[in-house]
Order: sequence, then C-alpha cells, then structure tokens
Amino acid sequence: MGQVPAANPAITGSGMFPNMFPLTTGQPFGAFPMMPVQAMTQQATRHARRVYVGGLSPAANEQSVATFFSQVMAAIGGNTAGPGDAVVNVYINHEKKFAFVEMRSVEEASNAMSLDGVIFEGAPVKVRRPSDYNPSLAATLGPSQPSPNLNLAAVGLTPGSSGVLEGPDRIFVGGLPYYFTEAQVRELLESFGALKGFDLVKDRETGNSKGYAFCVYQDISVTDIACAALNGIKMGDKTLTVRRANQGTGQPKPEQESVLLHAQQQIALQRIMLQPGTVPTNVVCLTQVVAEDELRDDDEYEDIMEDMRQEGGKFGALTQVVIPRPSPNGEPIPGVGKVFLKYADTEGASKARAGMNGRKFGGNQVVAVFYSEEKFEQGDFQA
Repeated sequence: MGQVPAANPAITGSGMFPNMFPLTTGQPFGAFPMMPVQAMTQQATRHARRVYVGGLSPAANEQSVATFFSQVMAAIGGNTAGPGDAVVNVYINHEKKFAFVEMRSVEEASNAMSLDGVIFEGAPVKVRRPSDYNPSLAATLGPSQPSPNLNLAAVGLTPGSSGVLEGPDRIFVGGLPYYFTEAQVRELLESFGALKGFDLVKDRETGNSKGYAFCVYQDISVTDIACAALNGIKMGDKTLTVRRANQGTGQPKPEQESVLLHAQQQIALQRIMLQPGTVPTNVVCLTQVVAEDELRDDDEYEDIMEDMRQEGGKFGALTQVVIPRPSPNGEPIPGVGKVFLKYADTEGASKARAGMNGRKFGGNQVVAVFYSEEKFEQGDFQA
C-alpha cells in the first residue's frame, strides 16, 4: 500500500515553473551513489523531491495545484530552501485525476508528505511517495520524514494522522450535526469496534466541526457493516452519509447479515444515547406537571411539593425536590414550570424517569428526562 502508478513522464523546465537547476542529460542513474552530494543534479534527486497527489477534482490544473501546495507549504512552515515557492513543477494526469508535484528540495518534499488528507477544492487528496522513490538513496540526500515542528493545524490537519487514515478501508462520515463533539462521534463509531484512526474535520479558523469525519477500524472486517448500518441514519435534522472514502458504498457479505442486524440494533441504541436527557444521572426533570399560576400561592406550592415528595419517593431514595417559583415582580426565573427530583443513586432516578414519563398529572402528560447533576448543584435550571 502506498505505491502509485509507475507513470513517470518527462518533466522539463518548460513545465509549470522553471526548474531551479539545469537538468543533466546522459548521466547514468547507477553512478548516482558515487557522486559527491554537492554535485548531485536535479535529475538525480528528482525521485526524492516529487510527491504523488491523488484524488484531484476534474477542475484541477497545473497552476491551481502548484499555487495551492506552495501556499499550504508556507502556511505549515514547511519551506526550508529559502524564500519563494516550494513547488517548481507539476504534471497532471487528468484522466486518472492524479498529479506529480515536484518540490525544490528533498526536505521540502518530505515535509509535503504531512499534507496527506488536506482539503483541496472541497475534497481531501492523497499525498504519497511516487513509485520511483528509492528510500535507501533518499536517505543520503536529506530528511525522509516530515519535520515534527510543522504547524499542520494551520491547514486543518491533525499532527500524526498521516498514514493512518488511508487505504481502501478508510470511511467517510458525512452529514454530522455541527454540534456533535469528537467524543460523541467517536462513541457513535466505536459501537462497531475499536478505531485505528479518527479525524473530525474542523474549520481551520473557528475550530468548529465542518460536519464530516474520516475513520479506519482496527478490525477491517467491520468496515462494510458500519457503513451499511450508519448510512441513512437520521441525527437531529441531518441524515448521515457513510461509505468507503474511495470506493463508494460497500455492501456486506451474506455471512455478515446477522452481524449487521446486531450492529443496526446497536446504532439505534447509540442514537438514543446521544440525545440530551437520555444518559442516566441522579436527577430527573419533569415538565408538563405544574402551571405557573399554581406556584404563586404559598399553600398550593406546599401541597405540590408534598405531592412530588410522595410520588417521587415511590421509586427510590429521594434526597431533594426543587420546584422553581415565579418572581413576585414578574422577572423571568429559569426553570419555572419544571420539577427537579434528586435521588441517592441512578437506579432510583432511572425508575422514576421510566415510571413518571408519559403519566397523566393534573390532566397533563408528564415528560421526564435525566438532568445534569452539575447544573443542578449550581442551581442552573435553564435547560
């Protein structure tokens, strides 16, 4: 994996950018190791100065590729050969949607390898070594690995992610609600198995999610199962698009059908667990229980408190009841119309939520959800 087509077109100084040094013709390639480093020609070092870029859009051309990679190299601090553009030449194979991008130095080409997965014209591109790359020879020419000091966050990449999120088992996860955190998305994906790599793509300026991610599973046999089970699932006002990143939607094998059924059940449960108010806590919040007017009168308020203590106490050890009251001067008070029941443990709270949700109380159908213990202790009853 990582090898690319053996296409190796002649790239001369008449390309997109003039070459910095004249090409030496007629030099036997086998004589290369015997040459002193300072006398090595651009032709002899080309294999170590070029990178393969795959997955280009049909609109890409030599100029746009050269400009983009020169800009992102500068942005990450990858230019080490002085001022000017890092890219000296570009060759594009439009039919196969890949390019060879020639850098002006071996070190800059190695730094460019960290750009695997960078978003170019709206889609991630692959950055690899070309098929004529010779690691043993390249090791004598300069660094073969990217500098650890590159600022990859400047172009929306995660340091250390290159090489993990690649290959035929790489999964694209689109249509994610923007408010989903990395932890929530990982939890969603990990219901099918442990992840080898994961990247939630974020806006490079704001740091906010862009609504899509990539992942690779440690056990690649679950790749198609996860794609089939997740694709088309509704999350809030969004619908997930989940497929292999470079092969379209994969279909599970017949022997995987029972596993897929189980996976679909898992994901349905996982979707529920990601919804607010469904993760068990020690606090239950009831709505549709009391009217604001009933809370103004002191006697009625005490009656309601006593009713809630009795009803809530049927499910477990009730330690606290809070019913926010309206302000006498009409100022808005957070939580008015809600009842908060705190239990000694989640078992009591879970029984209360299950037992009271949907019940009729004073002619209204009660809605019971779990509530953040941290917010409750802080007296925050807004949500």
